[in-house]
Amino acid sequence: MEVSSAILLSLLLVGSLSAQTFRGTLLGTVTDATGAPVPDAKVGVHGAENGIDRQASSSGDGTYSISELPSGAYNVTVEKQGFATFVAKSVSVNVASQARVNAALHPGSVSETVEISADALPQVETTSDTLGATLTSNEVKNLPINGRDYTKLIYLTPGISGSPDQISDSPGSYGSFSLNGARGRSNNFLLDGTDMNDGFCNDPGVNEPGVFGTPATILPVDAVQELNVMSNFQPEYGRSAGAVINIVTKSGTNKFHGTALEYFRNNALDARNYFNQKGNPQAPFHNNQFGGSLGGPIVRDKTFFFFDYEGQRESVGTVSVASVPDPAVLATATNPVIKALLLRNPLPQPNANGSIIAPSNNFIHSVIAKLDQNLPHSNLLSGRYYFGDSTQSFPLALSGGGVLPGSNTFTPTRVQLVSISDVAVLRSNKVNEMRIGWNRFAEGFFPQDRSFAPGSIGLNVGSGAGDQGLPVMVVSGFSSLGASKSDPRSRVDSNWQALDNFSWNSGKHDVKFGYEYRRTTIQQFLGTNFRGKLIFASLDDFLAGNVGGGSQSSGYSTRHSFENSHGIYAQDAY
Repeated sequence: MEVSSAILLSLLLVGSLSAQTFRGTLLGTVTDATGAPVPDAKVGVHGAENGIDRQASSSGDGTYSISELPSGAYNVTVEKQGFATFVAKSVSVNVASQARVNAALHPGSVSETVEISADALPQVETTSDTLGATLTSNEVKNLPINGRDYTKLIYLTPGISGSPDQISDSPGSYGSFSLNGARGRSNNFLLDGTDMNDGFCNDPGVNEPGVFGTPATILPVDAVQELNVMSNFQPEYGRSAGAVINIVTKSGTNKFHGTALEYFRNNALDARNYFNQKGNPQAPFHNNQFGGSLGGPIVRDKTFFFFDYEGQRESVGTVSVASVPDPAVLATATNPVIKALLLRNPLPQPNANGSIIAPSNNFIHSVIAKLDQNLPHSNLLSGRYYFGDSTQSFPLALSGGGVLPGSNTFTPTRVQLVSISDVAVLRSNKVNEMRIGWNRFAEGFFPQDRSFAPGSIGLNVGSGAGDQGLPVMVVSGFSSLGASKSDPRSRVDSNWQALDNFSWNSGKHDVKFGYEYRRTTIQQFLGTNFRGKLIFASLDDFLAGNVGGGSQSSGYSTRHSFENSHGIYAQDAY
C-alpha cells in the first residue's frame, strides 16, 4: 500500500481553522456589548441564491463554525434571548477559504434587528496561513486571456514562476509552472474537489496541449465560479508537494442566468509571419470561439442546473521554410513506386523566399453540465460531467519533420470528467462529505495520411501499425516526405478517486479527518519509427528508387500500468 504524505499518526495542529476544500467556511465569535463571549447563541446561514440553510450554536467561548458551504453570498443571522437580532447580509464565501463574521450583540428584544453589510466586515485574512490567491467568476470572465485558456490566469498568483506562453508544457520538461520553488510536476489540479490530473505526466487533463503546445480541450471560462491557487496547504491535500489549483464550476441559482459569446481573429487583423513576406500570399488565419451557458432553478430553493458549451474552429496556414525539387525534374522519375507516389501527392512549389504554407487546424467541442439538489436536513448532493473532444493537425509537431502539406501530425483528444459529492449535516457541529470522481484522458498522435496504405503503390513496409501512412522519406538536400517518425503513438489514462471527510467543531477545536483512495491506469502505444525511414543519397537516387539506407522498428509496444494509492489524514485547528 502506498500512503501519501498526508498520513499523520497524531493530530496535527495547524494555524488555520479548517482543512481547505473546494467549498468554504463561515466562522466567527459572538460577544456582548462588553466584549464577553455569548454562548448558545443561534447562528443561521441562508443562501438566497442557492436556497441553502444551515444552523449552528456558539460554544462556551462564543465561537461558531459552519463548514462545507458552496461558494456564494449568504445572510448570517445571530439570535439570543435578551439581545437584538444581529444580521449580516451578502457575506461572500469563497472556495477553500474562511469568511469571518463576528457578531457583537446589543441588549434588546429578539424582534429588534441590527443589520450590517458585508462591506463592514474585516477584509484581511485572519484565519489561514495558506499562501496563494483566489480569482472570482467576474475576474475570470473579464480578464483578457488568449484563447480563453484558464491556465494563463494562474500566472496572476504571487509566487508563480514561469511564462504564460509556456503554460501548456512540453515533453521532458519539469512542468508548466512552479509555485514558491516547488517542482512543476508536483502540482495538483482539482475540479470541484476531484482529480483533474493526467495520470501520465501530471498536467491538467483539461487544457493539456495536443500538437504545438495548443490546448487540445478547453474548460469554458463562463463555467468557472472561482479559481484558487495555493501552497503551504493543509494535510487534506497530501497528494502533491507543489501547488494546488482548485477550480469550482458554477451552479444554478434561484434566478435564470445565461451568456452567449463569439470571439474571432483572422489574418486581416494580424501581422505577417516573419517568413511570410509581402509579395507572397498571406498565410490564412481564421479562429472562432463561440458558445453559451444557462443556469437556473428546476425547483426553487431545491434543485438547480447549469449547462455550458464552448467550441473553437481554427484554420490556419503554418509558414515554414522548405526545399523541393523542380517539377520538371520530378517528371523524369523512372521508378514506378516513386511515380505513383508523386502522382498521388504532388509536391508544392515554395514561394519566392523558399517558404511553404501548410494547412493546419484545431477543432474543439467542450460541454459541462451540473446538477445540485438540496435534500432534507441541510444535505447537499451535487453532480457534474465534463466532455471535451478535439482534432488538431499541425506540421512539424514535436519531433521535427513533416513540413510539407499532407505530412502533418494529426491529434485527436477526448477528455471526460465526472464528479459526485454528498454533504451530510449530521448535527450542527458535525458534517460528513463524500466525493467520487472519475476522469479519462485519451490522446493520439498519428500521421495526417494515416488512411493511406503504402502497399497500394507497391511500397511494402510490413503490416499492422506500420501501415499508417507514408514512411519518412529523406532525400539529401530537400525537405523530407512523411509525418514525424514518432507517429503513431497514443495513450489512455483513467483515474478513479473516492474520499470521505468528517468535520467536527468542538469549542475552539475544529477536528477533521478522512480517507482517500485513488486508482490510476495508463495504456499507451508507442510506434516510434514503426512506419520506417528511407534515406536517399541524392535526388537521382530517389527518382530511380535506389534506397541508400534506412531503418524500421517493430515489436509489441503497447504497455499497461496501474497504481493504487491510499491516504489518511487527521488535523485539529485550534
